[in-house]
Amino acid sequence: MKKRFLGETGIEVSEIAFGCVEIGMPYGIGVDSTKDMLPEHAAIGLLNAALDSGINFFDTARMYGVSEEIIGKAFKNKRNEIVICTKCRHLRNRHGELPKERETSKIILDSFNESLNALQTDFVDIFMLHQVDNEILRNKEIADVFIRLKKERKIKATGISTYTVEETKKAIDLGIWDVIQLPFNLMDQRQASLFEQAQQKGVGIVVRSILLKGLLSDRGKNLHPALKNVEMHIEKFDDLLHRIKLSLPELAIKFGLSYPEVSAVLVGLDKMPYLKQTLKAANGIYLDEDEWAKAKDLSYPDPGFLDLPYWDKMNWLK
Repeated sequence: MKKRFLGETGIEVSEIAFGCVEIGMPYGIGVDSTKDMLPEHAAIGLLNAALDSGINFFDTARMYGVSEEIIGKAFKNKRNEIVICTKCRHLRNRHGELPKERETSKIILDSFNESLNALQTDFVDIFMLHQVDNEILRNKEIADVFIRLKKERKIKATGISTYTVEETKKAIDLGIWDVIQLPFNLMDQRQASLFEQAQQKGVGIVVRSILLKGLLSDRGKNLHPALKNVEMHIEKFDDLLHRIKLSLPELAIKFGLSYPEVSAVLVGLDKMPYLKQTLKAANGIYLDEDEWAKAKDLSYPDPGFLDLPYWDKMNWLK
C-alpha cells in the first residue's frame, strides 16, 4: 500500500482511507438494521486486518453510531500506527437552524471530547466539520474553535466535508481548512476542477463516494425505478472494464487514485472480501492516459441528479 502526504499537514496516509460508517451503524444498499452489520469482534478483526495490510488512515464521525468506540477498542495499543479522522456532530437542529452565538463552540468542543473518550485517545489527527454549507463556512466562531484546537495541539489538522464545487472552492480560498473531504467518482467528476487549486494551496484532498454508495459495484443492479437512467449509464463502463480486465469497483478506485492531487480515496468497508478487493485495486498501478481519458468521458451527463442524501430521503437506495 503506497502512502501520500495529506496536503501540507505533514501527515502521511495510505492511499486508501478505511471508511468506518458501516461498522458503526446501518448504512448502504441492502443494510436495513444492525442485523445486517458485522458483530463487534468481527469489525475489530477487519480493522486490524486493514492495518496489517498497510492501511493506516481511518475515517469516522461522532454521528456514525458506535464506530468510534469500535476503533478505540481495536487500536487502543496501536495509536501511533494509525491516522484518525473524525467529525463533530451536526451543527444544525432539526429545523435547519444553527446554534446561537457561543453555543456553537460548546457543541463542537463537547463533540470533540466525546470523540476522544470513545476513541480512547488524547488527540485526533484530523478533526472535521460534518456537512458544511456556505453559512457555516462564513461563521467565524466555528473556524476559531478549530483553529484553537490546532494551536493547543489537540488536533494535527483541521478538516471540512463539502458537497458542492462552490463550497469546496470557498473552503480552499479561506485558507483555514487543511483537509477537504469531497464527493468524486466515475459518474460525478465535477470536483476535479478544483484539485489543482487545492494542491497549490497545500490542501489535502480526500475523495469520498468513490463507489457512489455501492452503486459502482455489484450492488448497482436492479435499482429503484427512479434510478433507471443511472443504472443504464453504469452499464456503459462494461466495454472499458472488459478491455482493461478490471471490476467496476477496481476501476472506480484506480480512477480516483490516478489524480496525483488526491491524497487518499475513502472506501466504506464492512466485509473482508471488500477489503481484499480494495487492496487489489490500490496496488500502486494507476490508469494509463488512454484508460484515464476514456473513464473521464463516461461521466454522467446530469451530475446534479447524483444527490445521495436526496436519494436516501426518497428511499431509493433501499
